[in-house]
Amino acid sequence: MPLKLRGLRSQRVREQVVLLIYMISLLMGALDATIVNTALPSINRDFRTTLASTEWVVLGYLLSAAVSILGAGWLGDRFGTRRMFLAGLALFTAASALCGFAQALNQLIVFRIVQGLGAGLVAAVGQAMLYRTFAPERRARVAGLVAIGTSIGPILGPVLGGILVTELSWRWCFFVNLPIGAIALVIGFWFLQEHRQSAVEHFDASGFLLGVSGLTLFLYAVSEAPTLGWTNPTVIATGIAGLVALGALVLVELRQTHPMLNLKLFTNRIFRATLVVSFLSFTAYSGYLLLLPQFVQEVRGASALSSGFTTFPGAVGVLINSQVTARLYHRVGPRRMIVGGLCGVTIVFLCFSMAVGTSTSPWVIRLLAFCSGSSFAWCFIPAQVASFSTISSADMGRASALFTILQRGAGPAGVAIAATVVASSVHLGQSTRGASLVPAFHNAFLALAALMATAGLFALRIHDSDAAASMGRRVKPTAIEETDLAQAGPVAP
Repeated sequence: MPLKLRGLRSQRVREQVVLLIYMISLLMGALDATIVNTALPSINRDFRTTLASTEWVVLGYLLSAAVSILGAGWLGDRFGTRRMFLAGLALFTAASALCGFAQALNQLIVFRIVQGLGAGLVAAVGQAMLYRTFAPERRARVAGLVAIGTSIGPILGPVLGGILVTELSWRWCFFVNLPIGAIALVIGFWFLQEHRQSAVEHFDASGFLLGVSGLTLFLYAVSEAPTLGWTNPTVIATGIAGLVALGALVLVELRQTHPMLNLKLFTNRIFRATLVVSFLSFTAYSGYLLLLPQFVQEVRGASALSSGFTTFPGAVGVLINSQVTARLYHRVGPRRMIVGGLCGVTIVFLCFSMAVGTSTSPWVIRLLAFCSGSSFAWCFIPAQVASFSTISSADMGRASALFTILQRGAGPAGVAIAATVVASSVHLGQSTRGASLVPAFHNAFLALAALMATAGLFALRIHDSDAAASMGRRVKPTAIEETDLAQAGPVAP
């Protein structure tokens, strides 16, 4: 076999392996999140604890994942992406088994924190590994395929979780991760190739400590505020302390020679614009994902199973349209796709805020849910692909960590905004169920629509010319590059 052909085939195999194992890991994470949410009431009854205590099963996972992501870029560059990805996958899988065998709520929370550490490594290192493997012009198609894993999870999760909890036990909601994780580990161990940066700086301990404390305190405050209230002293103190630590992190990192988080990447115009759009849109959509099932169950009185069948068309919309956007990205460009998608989601949210009530047909809600997922796919796929258009391989690990941190932070922020608007719109002594809650949910949907529209305004600052590499188009050399080419002289044949 000719050496060139053999090298091409070897590259294709590497690409397929990285894509497959990353899709499996994302599917496992998406399934875990939706299944565990379904199992919380059963866990609460089994351990005879309060709902506030059981919520730490989710909150502890989210906080530890954010902490893990913070150092994932440096760890991948220093010790190798293959080694750290497999370490995160093994940690997640082993912690899943421990969660299933937990004999007390405190044990379960500790094991979930360990599981979150593994999940953060897998998410950030896996994304960097994926984008290093595929050339920029091929990433749109790859992002569409990756979206299959993240879309199937929300479709299967509620149904699978309900079956496992009802027929077996909540413990099987964690045991289900074991065969999936084992398969991914075997594939990764035998076929993944190692990648390290040739020169990796020393560990930025001050940046890491400030980032960990700031993220933990701020995310805790945002997550607990809807339950405890924004005026609660604990919420105020942790929120302010978190913001102060994050502010200090920015100052320290900008002065560091080798920072933990390369904040100078925000000088990259398209990376900065797409990150802002992604954060705002994911915040609004995360709030919507909380509101819709609550609206269907608490306001309309539907069962959990009926609610699942009413809301899951949104995931189907994401699944279908992520493939469409991946194919059209090169011809249409990210700017028009993102703006159009955000306009579509905004319109759907406005429909929920003005036209959906207790007498609305479930099929209308299902149609709107499908349209919201379809429109959101036109936003987040192009934004993610365009974000890394001009990021070098050396900066990919740190850029991926920044992108993942903001994306993960958007979830608690969206939930806090939606829950706060609903709570503040409910009058004292008013029923917490039924038709009287319709105005409160309408206000929350309206707030999320405004947030999504704001993301659309920022999307107008995205330039397709900056994303030319990811669109498969030739990028015109800059003046500096033209000078370098002229000085280099003619290329030898």
